Amino acid sequence: MKGKKVLLTGGTGGLGLGVTPAVLAQGAEVTIPYRHSKDVERLKDIIPPEDFTRIHFIPANLEDEASVEYVISRIGRVDVLIHLVGGFSMGKTHEYSYYSWKKEFELNLNTTFLACKYSLKSMLEHGYGRIVTVSSRAGAEPAGKLAAYSAAKAGVIALTKAIADETKGTNITANTILPSVIDTPSNQKAMGAENADKWVKPESIAQVICFLVSEAAKDIRGAAIPVYGNV
Repeated sequence: MKGKKVLLTGGTGGLGLGVTPAVLAQGAEVTIPYRHSKDVERLKDIIPPEDFTRIHFIPANLEDEASVEYVISRIGRVDVLIHLVGGFSMGKTHEYSYYSWKKEFELNLNTTFLACKYSLKSMLEHGYGRIVTVSSRAGAEPAGKLAAYSAAKAGVIALTKAIADETKGTNITANTILPSVIDTPSNQKAMGAENADKWVKPESIAQVICFLVSEAAKDIRGAAIPVYGNV
């Protein structure tokens, strides 16, 4: 990734705290959209100053199309898209609100579509691109009380595979990863830490992502790769 321009969404989040340092270690020039300045400060605490200078922060709402289009225009060229934005809530289907259902799709699927749409336009213009999205084990193996999340993440798999098919014959690839429970502070707070040693670490996911955007993975297209840890 040395010298490549990388759009890394969710780079200040729990998963991003593991992925961002790994991407910077590859020599990339990274743009990270953010919502809250405190998240930038949290990332600054763990990134060496010499690497931090290769991050460009842009305030943005990735649920808004005009905002996403603006981010891409600021970057100028996108070589690599790593889309980490997502989240989940739980509830039985017959008790789950339609508002919450729509929010799951907005956060997990719609942001993925918008980031992919505008990054892909840039990639097609200059004939090169690597796209990695984050789905979930629940997207491939839907679970009770996770109907909305499972459906949205299944959509991420379908979207990514469709893009991979559309870009056959080009130097653009699109793949998705399927983590199980990720060992982040927010997940430990929500679910307890007693089983966290079995969850997949953000740093492990980062290594898979870095491989998928490398030249070694140039022939991998439309893959949905399980990263389950010991769950």
